[in-house]
Amino acid sequence: MSKLPRIIRQTLTIARRDFVATVFTPTFLLFLLSPLFTIGFGLVGGMGASSVASGSTDKTRIVAIVAPAQQAAMRAADARLRAMFPRGDRPATLTLENPTADPQAQARAAFTVRKGADVSAALFGDLAHPTILYDGQGRGDARYMAALAEATLRTNPAQTAPLSTATLTSIARIAPTEGGHKQAAFIAVIGIFFLTLLLAGQAVGTMMEERSNKVIEVLAAAVPLEAVFFGKLLGMFGSALLFVAFWATLVSQVGGILPAQYAGAIGQIGPAVGVPMFFTLFFAYFAMAYLLLGAVFLGAGAQASTPRELQMLSLPITIIQVAMFGLALKAIGAPEAATTRFIELFPLSSPYAMAARAADKPDLWPHVAALGWQALWVAIAITIGARAFRRGVLKSGSGGPLFRRRNPVDMSVS
Repeated sequence: MSKLPRIIRQTLTIARRDFVATVFTPTFLLFLLSPLFTIGFGLVGGMGASSVASGSTDKTRIVAIVAPAQQAAMRAADARLRAMFPRGDRPATLTLENPTADPQAQARAAFTVRKGADVSAALFGDLAHPTILYDGQGRGDARYMAALAEATLRTNPAQTAPLSTATLTSIARIAPTEGGHKQAAFIAVIGIFFLTLLLAGQAVGTMMEERSNKVIEVLAAAVPLEAVFFGKLLGMFGSALLFVAFWATLVSQVGGILPAQYAGAIGQIGPAVGVPMFFTLFFAYFAMAYLLLGAVFLGAGAQASTPRELQMLSLPITIIQVAMFGLALKAIGAPEAATTRFIELFPLSSPYAMAARAADKPDLWPHVAALGWQALWVAIAITIGARAFRRGVLKSGSGGPLFRRRNPVDMSVS
């Protein structure tokens, strides 16, 4: 029984030592505040996605081709019906046009891509039996226009018999809409974010494992450390390409099995630079995002010698990546803002924002400059990571500077 107090004191000493070694480090502060970072960046991403959606909705129109004598009644009916919808769920803005000699051709011509506005539905003909054309994403607007034709004819609210019977016809667009460009930009940002988040993190575990079993020291003695880092990045990027190719092949077949109404909606989504050029730029920006983030993760893995240290270092990197994702979404909703130029230039967010720009704007010269700028930062990240590894590990052998522990607690017990 006399050994029990001694064992208790030793246990408490070990607990105090581990507590001090864990808590009194910069990374523990990041870990402590990580929920706030995650919630904040989630809000940024949510607001970015909301701005993309609202930007597309604001540029959508519905067109009614009616006689001038009926336009005032239709405007009044539109105001009454629109007030019944919640502010965020109201139909697209109504535009009235006088009929020409061929109202059907006029209605179809309304779906031609117009600068600054997309038409989702167009009504023409006698309001008692109108025809309403709608695109792949305009079925809800078409139903609203059918109700609008009924409300325009109904002057007596007590009347119950229907006054209008509309014919709804779906049409296929020849070219993607401006809203489709925004949606393509959103998909591009989502795609690069999830691919890099899923694939680039493999670099951390690989570097930590090889550092633990001394393989990295052997490689560094034989070839320049920068070549080791870049070679590892290229090797892991090759496996990432196989992953992307496999899933891209599967996704490319989805359109053939979807119902016609969904296939039509997907057909409206398209990049401004054209599909072949967009896929080329998407691949290039994914490569830059992967290499840049992979270089950062390699540098982090070189500083960590235990899984716990690895987790502590990976957390702030992932949080920063989520922040870049949110900023890129924000840039899609405000393509002409000054903050968007900053997001396109900042190295960590540039691949996301420029991939979105390829979907939203047709000009190509900014992408040449952006790819050169991003390649420069990939080289800088590899160089800094290699030098940090050389200083923190190869020279001292005691781990990176972030994880140099305080003086150990005296374990002796009097």
